[in-house]
Formats: sequence, C-alpha cells, structure tokens
Amino acid sequence: MRLIPERFRHNNLFITMFLISVIIVITVSITITWTTIRMSEEFFFEKFSITNAKVMDQVKDSFENYNYSIVVASNHILQSGSIKKILTEEGTNVQKLNAYYSLSQQIKRIETGFDTYEPGIIVTGINGTIYATDRTYWPITDDELKTGNITHNTLKQPKRLMYQYDERTDKEDGQYIVTTKALMERTSGSVYGTMYFAIKESEFRKFYSSYTSPGNHVFLVSKSGVIMSSDQSNMIGKHSEELLQYAQETEAESKEYIIEDFLGKEQILLMEYLPSFEMYMFNVIDKNVTFGNLIDKKQIVLISMGIVFVALIIVFLASRRMTNSLSRLVKQIENTSKHEFDEYVTVSGTYETRQIGHAFNSMLDELHEYVDQLVISQKNQRNAELEALQQQINPHFLYNTLTSIKFMVQHGGKEESEETFNALISLLQNTIGNVSETITVKQEIDNLKNYVLINQKRYGDTIKVNYFITSDCMDLQIPKLILQPFMENSFFHGFITKSEGYINVLVWQDGNTLICEVLDNGDGMEVSEDSTLPDTKRKKQQFSGIGVRNVHERIQLIYGEQFGVTISSTLGEGTKVRITLPIQK
Repeated sequence: MRLIPERFRHNNLFITMFLISVIIVITVSITITWTTIRMSEEFFFEKFSITNAKVMDQVKDSFENYNYSIVVASNHILQSGSIKKILTEEGTNVQKLNAYYSLSQQIKRIETGFDTYEPGIIVTGINGTIYATDRTYWPITDDELKTGNITHNTLKQPKRLMYQYDERTDKEDGQYIVTTKALMERTSGSVYGTMYFAIKESEFRKFYSSYTSPGNHVFLVSKSGVIMSSDQSNMIGKHSEELLQYAQETEAESKEYIIEDFLGKEQILLMEYLPSFEMYMFNVIDKNVTFGNLIDKKQIVLISMGIVFVALIIVFLASRRMTNSLSRLVKQIENTSKHEFDEYVTVSGTYETRQIGHAFNSMLDELHEYVDQLVISQKNQRNAELEALQQQINPHFLYNTLTSIKFMVQHGGKEESEETFNALISLLQNTIGNVSETITVKQEIDNLKNYVLINQKRYGDTIKVNYFITSDCMDLQIPKLILQPFMENSFFHGFITKSEGYINVLVWQDGNTLICEVLDNGDGMEVSEDSTLPDTKRKKQQFSGIGVRNVHERIQLIYGEQFGVTISSTLGEGTKVRITLPIQK
C-alpha cells in the first residue's frame, strides 16, 4: 500500500467504485446497442421477407403462366391426329410436302396461344420428319436432336413435361431453357415423336428481372444443382452445391428465410419450390447492401457512446461526491496519531460518514479520558515507588552508621563523628524529606558524596571515588536516586576479590542527551546476552530495596524507550554503567 501514491491511496474507494461503474455502464451500453441493432435487423428481415415473399409469388405466377402455355400447346400437339399422322406415316415427296405444309399451319395456330412468349418449337417424328418454327432461334442440329442428352433425358421419362438447360457456345446469347415432352400413344404407350419448346434464357429472365436490383438476385436451380437462370449471367449453367444445400436446409426446417454466406458475402436467402418446373427459385439478398442504409450502425454507436460518456460523467460526479467525505475522514483519521490524538475529525458528508465521524470523536474523548487516568495512575505509582524508596532505608545501614559515629565519639574523633553525622542527616533529608520526583544533578551528586563519605568512614578509604561533572550540567533535572544504586553495587559487589580500587562518576552533555556514567576497576562481572542489566545474586547490606533494574524501568517509564541504562563489564577489569537521559532544565 505504501507504493501507491498518496492521492490514490486516500481515494481508493472512489477509484474502485468508479471503475466498477465504468465497466457496468459500458457492458450494459454494448449489450443494449447490440440488442437494438439485432432486433432492428430481425424486424426488417421479417418485414422484408413478407414483402419479398409476395414478390416471389408474382414471379412464381409468371412462371406458372408460361408453364400453362407450354402445357396447352403440348396438349394440342398430342391431341392432333393429323400431326400424329404426319409424324408416323411414310409417303411420296409430294405427300411429304403437303404434310409438312399442313404441320406448319397447325403449329402456327398453336403458337398463338403463347401470347407474349415466343419460344422456338421443334417437333420430330419416328418417320424422320423434323419441323422447326425457326431453326435460327435454337440452332441445334438434327443429329444433336436425335442423339443428345436433351432427347435422351426426355425419352427416359416420356410422360413428364421436362425443363432442361442447353447452351450453344457457337452463338452469342446462346443459353436456352428447353421444355421437352415425348409424343406418346395413350392406349399403347408407344412413342411416335418428341416436341421441344426452346426459350432463350435472356427472355426467360424477363419473368423476374424487374424485381432484381443491386444486392437483390434471383437464381433458378434444378434438382441436380444446375443454375438454369439468374440475373447473374456468369453463374448460369454452373453447378452449385451451396444453393442445393440451402434448399434442403430451408425445406427441412420450414424457414421463411436463412442468413448464410454466399458468393463471399453474408446473404439473406428466400426459397420457393416450383413443382411444375422441378426447380428451386432463390431470392438472394445482400444483407449489407439492402439493410446498410436502413440501419445506420455508425450513428447508433455514436449515440450510444454519447450516452455512455454522459453516464460516466454523472457516475464520476456522484461517486466523487459520495466518497469525498469518506476520503477526507480516512485522511483525518490517518493523521490523528501525528497530532497526538488531539485533533478531532470533521463531521460532514453522508449519513454513514457523519455517524463514523461522531463515533470516532467519541472514541477520542474516551481515549483522552483513559490516557489522563492512566497518566495520573502512573504518576501516583511513581510517587508511591519513590515514597517506598525513601522509606526503605536499611535499618542495618542506620544502625551500623550510628554505631560508627558512637565509636568515633568515644575515641575522641569529634570532628570526624560530626562530619559523618552531618552527612547522614543531609542524606536522610534528601531521601526521606524531599518528595520531589526529580532533583538537580548537583543535589544528586551531593547525596552521592554523603553516601560515599559514610561508607568510607565505616569501611575505610581503600576505594577512591572521583567526580567529573561538567559545569553546564549542575542545574539540569534528573530523577532522584538514579546514581546511588550503581555506586552501592560498585562498593559492595565490585571489590570482593580486589581490596582497593577507584570508582569514577562522570556527567556530561552530548547534544540533546545527558550522559551519566559510573565506572570502576573492580572485579567485573558477566552480563547476560539478552539484557543490558546484570542478574546479581550476591547480596550485602544495601541502602534501599530498589535495584539497578528499577532505575532502568523508571527512566523508560518517564522518558521513553530510547533512554535508560546500559552496562558493559569485563571480568577482572571492571564495570561501566551508562545512563542516558533527555536534557531537562
């Protein structure tokens, strides 16, 4: 968290809320936009398919009308006895010419039933007679007519009226749709000839050409997959498995339309089956060309983006407004410790933020009250410890000191006994009579000198005590009785094997720190690795019940953990005690 810049750290909730809102708004907008475009397309597809179905019905009617004309003409030919006679009987050349003329007249009468259609009609008989209304219209040779696939397919199914595709490569515009049927005796079922109704594909295309446009095409596909007719001329005569598959899919699923890829584009395909022709009629509509202008996707996307932008601004302002007060509150709470819990937070913003602010301020009030009580309690505890210290003078120390004074008086040492007695009185006045927690360095040194004087009068002056106090330290305040326990340890614990030595007391300033040291050249001791203070088990008579560990804890309790007592000692060389205190005048 520390790696995050300060401004982002305090606005983490706002950033999180805003990002979540952005994701939700964008997701919803994309979904709605996509759904709108999709539903609009489907709506237009439905309407367009209905309209186009009607158009396809009209085209289908045109095909049926043509087919009806073919059926009527073929029935007339089949029912004409004279035509049958001409195609089956042999005769002289004159008779053949008369028959040929008679056949032409009858065919011309049949042609009048085609109205606007002008197919080329060819009739062939088993006697070798071949009649054509216009041999140039459908330029097929007699040999091709007799042996070609068109006649072969017709004779395989003589009862059917069959539509077939033929292409004359030697002629421009040489694509034809040929309707064929065998001339068959009804009673015997014997075939006596074949009739052909050929129409150019370009003429056949006129049945639907008025309904086509760029992006809107028509394909007539046979059951074998051959494209018989289309406004796409380059596709005529080719085999299309795709269209055949789409026809089967549409029939199987009974769909009004399907959307598939065809000719490299996404197309809408509508299909009608023409049973008379045994063909599939496809209306293929380019989706982009037909509907591209109806649905302006770009405009819809731009509108959606505008709505998203406005929504994000509203979300940004709303989120900022809702989280600002909370961010300020978090920052104030975070900085409270820097102001020692004395600065209350501002109560503002939403209901929840105000409640948190009230609760936090109430908590600060309770904390202040608790800290005040704790300070008072600790102060009372320290005073009690000090009073206990002042009242815990070792009775043996007083008894032995007074005995020593009595001995001095008996032996005429009036001045020496008076000096010792005055030192004891001064020591008792400063320890028992003075209830202050701190005294000056000068007062502490004076007490220490009185204590040393008494001990030297009792035990001799083989242990010399030296004082090195800088003049600028004399008036500084220090806790009472912090040097005496260490002087006492040096006297009674530091010189057990050694009979003489020295103890130096040093006090000086180092920057903002007051340093007091008590060092001796006595026996030394072992200091435990996990503590700066020794565990001294050897006991002699002591001035008080408060030891060196108590001094260390008192200093840290008053001034903090950065101050206290450290001891360094070398066995056989001596001990150094260092006390660090803040400078207090």
